[in-house]
Amino acid sequence: MDKVSWITVYPEVVLLVMACVIALVDLSVKSPRRTGTYVLTLLSLGVVAVLQGLYATGNTTLYGFNNMVVSDPMGNWLKCFATISVMVTLVYARPYSGDRGMLRGGELFTLSMFALLGMSVMISGNNFLVIYMGLELLTLSSYALVALRRDNAVASEAAMKYFVLGALASGFLLYGLSMLYGATGSLDLTQVFEAAASGQVKHQVLVFGLVFIVAGLAFKLGVVPFHMWVPDVYHGAPTAITLMIAGAPKLAAFAIVIRLLVEGLLPLAFDWQQMLAVLAIASLLIGNLAAIVQSNLKRMLAYSTISQMGFVLLGLLSGVVNGNTLSAANAYSSAMFYVVTYVLTTLASFGVLLLLAREGFESDEVTDLAGLNQRSPLYAAVMGICMFSLAGIPPMVGFYAKLSVLQALVASGEALYVALAVFAVVMSLIGAFYYLRVVKVMYFDAPITATTVSAPLDVRAVLSVNGALVLLLGIVPGGLMALCAQAIVLTLGT
Repeated sequence: MDKVSWITVYPEVVLLVMACVIALVDLSVKSPRRTGTYVLTLLSLGVVAVLQGLYATGNTTLYGFNNMVVSDPMGNWLKCFATISVMVTLVYARPYSGDRGMLRGGELFTLSMFALLGMSVMISGNNFLVIYMGLELLTLSSYALVALRRDNAVASEAAMKYFVLGALASGFLLYGLSMLYGATGSLDLTQVFEAAASGQVKHQVLVFGLVFIVAGLAFKLGVVPFHMWVPDVYHGAPTAITLMIAGAPKLAAFAIVIRLLVEGLLPLAFDWQQMLAVLAIASLLIGNLAAIVQSNLKRMLAYSTISQMGFVLLGLLSGVVNGNTLSAANAYSSAMFYVVTYVLTTLASFGVLLLLAREGFESDEVTDLAGLNQRSPLYAAVMGICMFSLAGIPPMVGFYAKLSVLQALVASGEALYVALAVFAVVMSLIGAFYYLRVVKVMYFDAPITATTVSAPLDVRAVLSVNGALVLLLGIVPGGLMALCAQAIVLTLGT
């Protein structure tokens, strides 16, 4: 292979090598807390994140391995953010996992690195098979992570549900990709785009394959009606693994939606936009209404995720108006900004839950946060900031994320999109109820325990920075917005 091909995948090669090295080194680690494995994992991920950041700031697009892999600004930034997300997740997860016997071996660290490798391959894929290979590496690692707590029946049940439904969704996606391959004669996204735009391929065949692809993507995003796994897996999995599933994989899912629907199937935009509109409406409605009645925090955040992904779909579907792509950069960058800030907020909110959990106590009920402000004002403030952000209340970053998506919808000038923007605002008002209920419980209810909240220094430091970023990026959102816009423009050429 030529040198350029290897340059495109250097970060992935480093990640793969270090994952294998860590798996071998862990065999000699005797500490029950796996301190050596933990430190080596964070150092390895730090190196990979720096490499990906350098690639991203280079603002260049490179193709390798016969155009099967692409290294572009959007992909590199998403990979960088995903790597940082996994690093933060492992920092939060280590004390929790150690208390529950999940660190008896180094599987948590090696499986997390292989899951991240799957995300990186997904994001870099410029070919149906490469994207699918990355997706399967991520999902298989995720199944194993959910079942990592072997002595817990609830976690095992969640892993089984995730495996069965995930296999079904993968089958949908693979069937759709095979239909498109049969219709266009190529697995390469660029050639599929050209074949779809030529008008020589039967439209009905393309749409038939597109339906299965959108169904598979909808499952990975966790949107209605392919959402049934989200609350069960979020609730049943150990909270540390719930965060692993709820965070970084959303960035990879966003990337493959852009790769498949925008870079590969933009000539079919009219068809997939209608599908995304239905999915977005259903997700906003069911996600918010179902979350209201949840007493379990993890299930509430699961339904919250469904509604938040509905907003991402609104940004994605507003990029093309009557065949005109003038608003594409604005729309897709708003969706990218939304998913990045959502992951940032999710990390902090689950980080607080992990910090509050202790041996024999999960702290995953809304009532478990009662009087948190009296026990720990700092952690109550971080959780409050996250709830305000998810609700879309200024000056938190979630407000600007929602505003950017709504602005993209209204800027399209389409009456349908304006109506969708109004509907999204109404659903956000409904959603504010269950977010503010958490704030009310923390600040106005009497504490049910006098237990003080303690955490290792690294967890406290990372959580404080994480919460501060949710607030700071809300006060000064311009830098991240400009970064997302530049990455989209340089990648898609819009």
